[in-house]
Amino acid sequence: MHRLILFRHGRALPESESGDDFDRRLAPRGQRESAAMGESLADLGLKPDLALVSPSARTRETWAAAEPAFPGAQVRFDDDLYHADSGSIRQAAESAGRGHGTVMVVAHNPGLQELAVRLLMEGGAPPSLVARAQRDFPPAAAAVFIIDNAGKPAFDGLFFPERQD
Repeated sequence: MHRLILFRHGRALPESESGDDFDRRLAPRGQRESAAMGESLADLGLKPDLALVSPSARTRETWAAAEPAFPGAQVRFDDDLYHADSGSIRQAAESAGRGHGTVMVVAHNPGLQELAVRLLMEGGAPPSLVARAQRDFPPAAAAVFIIDNAGKPAFDGLFFPERQD
């Protein structure tokens, strides 16, 4: 893996019909922001070869909204990404990343935000960016890192959704 994209799911409805968090779907705003973030990343040439997606309804819908911007990307739904901690997300990306240039992880906070902050700090990102990511990593946000041959990250972009009311 030469590049890692961490993509938080879009804004979700507060509840699901089943009452189960796993089944929460995207709100209309989340649909729009997820699609827009996919297009923005693709316009910048940030396209995954492999997307690792949590199997929850909202992460699946986030991928479905963004996927048209990434033709040819493989997708793998990974049960271990549902509410995974930052270490588990990193391990899943590194393991799946063997043989893939760019890996995208579509998952949840707080694990995704914690990993973004950790990689920003490891990669020597400016303190203002680290602080911003610590304060807020909203739905449909993405953090992008270049990963060198030794596995060290370098900051390549922090993207926040434009408000899609």
